[in-house]
Amino acid sequence: MKLNSEQEKAIEEYVDAQGLKIQTLRDDIIDHLCCVVESELGKGKPFDQSFEQAILDLAPDGLLEIQNKTVFLLNSKRIIMMKKLTYLTGLLGAVALTAGITFKLLHMAFATELFMLGFLVLLLVFIPLLAIDRYKVILSKTISVRLKFILGVAAAVITGLSAVFKMMHLQGADLLLLFGAFLFAFGFLPFYFFTMYKKSIA
Repeated sequence: MKLNSEQEKAIEEYVDAQGLKIQTLRDDIIDHLCCVVESELGKGKPFDQSFEQAILDLAPDGLLEIQNKTVFLLNSKRIIMMKKLTYLTGLLGAVALTAGITFKLLHMAFATELFMLGFLVLLLVFIPLLAIDRYKVILSKTISVRLKFILGVAAAVITGLSAVFKMMHLQGADLLLLFGAFLFAFGFLPFYFFTMYKKSIA
């Protein structure tokens, strides 16, 4: 049984409301849903029931989950390379930082250099790469969740830089610390408690 124009429009409007950004995927999903619903209508089932069941069978976790999996498959090599780079820099930064602290306690040479190298690698390479990786996971979340994440990472990096400036006796350490604290207190914390409040009443 063929769908009428109103039923086709209802399916298209539902798919478009999900926020899919890959046009070809959007068209394929609409085509698939129309075929499944038509098949169910041919068995005598009502449109609404057929449509709901088709959505549940295709994407029980939502259509964005299909898009995320599609993007991952299309970019799997690049994503894997980025993950390797992220965790490799994290390992090297942590090892250098630990070695620097150990050398400092043992009064050995290059303690300060190792400590600063490890700290900067973690702060300026590992944390931003990890943040980018995690941000892709929350892209489908609300704007408040995304802003909370961005402001939290920015506050952490800026505060960490202020500590580096302080240890190296560079100018601007106090300014960076104030800016980092300002971002944390008036940027991250309001969004953090707002999202906590929304979860508590959900």
